[in-house]
Amino acid sequence: MATAIVEANLTGFDSHGMIRLPQYAPLLRAGRINARPNVHVTQRSPATALVDGDNGMGHLVMRFAAQTAVELARESGIGWVGARRSNHAGAAGIYVGIPLAAGMIGIYGANSSANHMAPWGGAEALLGTNPLAVAIPAGREAPVVLDMATSVTSFGVIRKHALEGTPLPEGWAVDPEDGTSVTDARKAAEALLLPIGGYKGSGLALIIGLLAGVLNGAAFGRDVKEFSAEAAGEGNTGQFIIALDVARFQPLEQFKAEMDRQIGVLRNSKALPGVEAVRIPGEDRVRRRAERMKNGIPIPPALVQQLDAVANEAGVALLSSR
Repeated sequence: MATAIVEANLTGFDSHGMIRLPQYAPLLRAGRINARPNVHVTQRSPATALVDGDNGMGHLVMRFAAQTAVELARESGIGWVGARRSNHAGAAGIYVGIPLAAGMIGIYGANSSANHMAPWGGAEALLGTNPLAVAIPAGREAPVVLDMATSVTSFGVIRKHALEGTPLPEGWAVDPEDGTSVTDARKAAEALLLPIGGYKGSGLALIIGLLAGVLNGAAFGRDVKEFSAEAAGEGNTGQFIIALDVARFQPLEQFKAEMDRQIGVLRNSKALPGVEAVRIPGEDRVRRRAERMKNGIPIPPALVQQLDAVANEAGVALLSSR
């Protein structure tokens, strides 16, 4: 978990890194999440597997699932692994990075561990911000890595705004009673987050939720429990990870060379007036990671206080004292 959490911060996904520890720690202490799960495969075929997370942290479950997907893909060319009885797993890009490191394409989807969106036209939170992540290897260029929520922003970013006391931009969240925009991040828990691209984003969230939730026998819709709420019982979060062996289509190095060429064409294409550069998904991850490995991870004072409280309860040295 520590590796996944720090990696999220290193790559700039602060909304899914250390800011989550104050949520995770009480659930682990209370036994609502299994701190020592027996994560295991319950069904397996040459190209598919279903993983039971034993109510463990999603970071552990999805690392296991991604490694299983790579094993299947080595044998069959593709591995699709679903997970149930999992929990919040942090940044999605971490898990597609596991097939990526094996020279494969990784695809990840999850039915979020809390509902913050409504189906298109609805006023009831029955959909998660269901993330999608894809990683495609390259050669000299940074791999193409897309990691996105299907809402305009993830709830983790909302939480970051609340922690820092900054308002939300118009068009991120609306009041379910009258449809007006909500800009106070502290009131976002009662608001509905809006999908990317209108009805298209809503439809994408629905499809990812069905594939990650219903297909795996995991929670979906009204069955989803807010993972940090007081209600007892397992969250039964569902996720899936796909590993696709590039070498089953063409030699890996040939593919990487062509990826480099195409990325170069895109980057060097004409930019709109006032835009510094054409952006390729994944480039900023590499840049931020290098910068933060050199200069450290910035931690807001309010988060230091929260982490100190967690450390105090755990009986370890306070962050502020180091």
